[in-house]
Amino acid sequence: MSSLAQPSIHAGHDELVDWLIGRWPESHPQPSLERIQALCDLLGDPQRACPVIQITGTNGKGSTAIMIEGLLRAMGLRTGRFSSPHLEDVTERIAIDGEPISAERFDEIWYQIAPMVQMVDDRLIGGVPLTFFEVITGMAYAAFADAPVDVAIMEVGMGGRWDATSVADAQVAVVAPISLDHTHLLGNTIAQIAGEKSGIIKHGSVAVLADQVTEAAAVLMKRCFEVGVPAKWEGTDFGLVDRQLAVGGQVIRIETADGPMGDIFLPLHGEYMARNAALAVAAAEAFRGSALSGEVISEGLGIVKAPARLEAVGSDPLVVLDTAHNTDAVAATLAGMREAFTAQPLIGVVAMMRDKPVPEVMGLLAQELDTIVVTTMPGNQRAMPVAEIQELAEETFEPGQVRAAATPALAIDLARGLAEQGGDEAAVLVIGSVYLAGEIREILEKLQEELGL
Repeated sequence: MSSLAQPSIHAGHDELVDWLIGRWPESHPQPSLERIQALCDLLGDPQRACPVIQITGTNGKGSTAIMIEGLLRAMGLRTGRFSSPHLEDVTERIAIDGEPISAERFDEIWYQIAPMVQMVDDRLIGGVPLTFFEVITGMAYAAFADAPVDVAIMEVGMGGRWDATSVADAQVAVVAPISLDHTHLLGNTIAQIAGEKSGIIKHGSVAVLADQVTEAAAVLMKRCFEVGVPAKWEGTDFGLVDRQLAVGGQVIRIETADGPMGDIFLPLHGEYMARNAALAVAAAEAFRGSALSGEVISEGLGIVKAPARLEAVGSDPLVVLDTAHNTDAVAATLAGMREAFTAQPLIGVVAMMRDKPVPEVMGLLAQELDTIVVTTMPGNQRAMPVAEIQELAEETFEPGQVRAAATPALAIDLARGLAEQGGDEAAVLVIGSVYLAGEIREILEKLQEELGL
C-alpha cells in the first residue's frame, strides 16, 4: 500500500471522513506502535500532556469509559474521552467534557496535523501508511492537549499491546472482562487474548481488573508482577454488592475504597452495567488515589448516558438498541432485556460481521426471540450477506420464525410492523452489530423528526 494523497483543504466534512475511513481499516490493525509514535513525535508528544486512563477488555469497555468520564467530571475535572467505533458520526470518538467535538473542530484538528500525517505516510513504516485508527488516535491526543483536558480516558480499539492508544503510558490501566473475540487477530485462546490486552499494564501504572475467568486472571496477575504494579481486583478490592430494579435503571450498592456504599441510582439496565459501574468507581479512585465521596459517585453515575446499550429509542412499538456482537455480550444483553422490559412477543433485528460467532449467537437469540428479521450492512465488506445469515438462523429457529430484509431500513420497518401486530407489549430488539445499531438509531431519529416527536 503506497502513500495516500490527502484531501483538499476545501473538502467538506463528509468527504474528509470518507477519506479517513478509507485508509487501512481498523478491523485489521498493524502490530506496531512505530507509526503512531512517529506521528506523536512530530506533534510534540500530545499523549504526555495529561494523565491517561486506558481501558481494554472484550466487553464493557465503552460503557465503563463513559462512567469513568462521568465520575471524573463530578470531581470537577475536564475530561477527554476517546472511543470506538462510532454509532452515527466519527466525531463521537473524540469527546471533551462529555460531548463529541463538532464537525468543524474535527476538520480543524485534521488540517492542523495533516502535514505530519503526510510525513509519516511517506516513510511507509512497516510497509503501510498510518492506519485510520492511528490517525484518529493522534487526532484525539492532539485535541485533548489543545483543549486542554485534565485527564484523557482512552478506550482501546482492539487488544492492547499494539493498540495505537498505547502510545501513552497510562496512569491507570483498566481491564474489563476478557472472553473470545477477534480470535483471528488476538489469538485462539483466552490466555493469548489476555496476553495482548495485558500490554496496557506498564511500570508506574495501577491495574484495575474486573473479575476474569481463570486463564485470563493468571495472565493479568503475571503481567502485574513482571512490571511491578499494584492491582485492584473485583471481588477483593471492589465490586457490586447488591442492586434493585428502578424506573429508568437500577439502584446499586457497591464496595468502594471507603467501604460499602448504597442507594446509588444508575440510569442503565442489566447486572453487567452495575458491575461496570463498580469497575468505573474503582478506576476513578485509583486515579485520585483515595476514595470518592457518595455525592461524587451519585452525581457521576447519575448523568451517564450510554447510547445503544439496551437503549429504548422508540415507543408504540418499543424499540431497544444494543451493540452486543459476541456470545458473552449477547447473553448479558438478553438477560438485561428480560429484566428491564416487558416484551411479548419480542422481534429481533439482527446483522453481524463475518468474523463473529454467528451460529452461537443465533442459538442464544433463538431462546428469546419470537421472530428474527435478519439483514446486512450494504457496502460493509465485513458484514455477512443476508442469504448466509438467514441460512444460519433457519438452522436454529423454528419454521416461520425467520424473516429477511435487504437493508436495515427495510428490516426495522418490517420488525416494527410485526410488533404493531403483536399487541401493546410487543417490542423490537436490535442486536448483533455496532454498525447496525448506529444505522437504525439514525433511521429512527429521522422518523421522529418527521413526525414532530
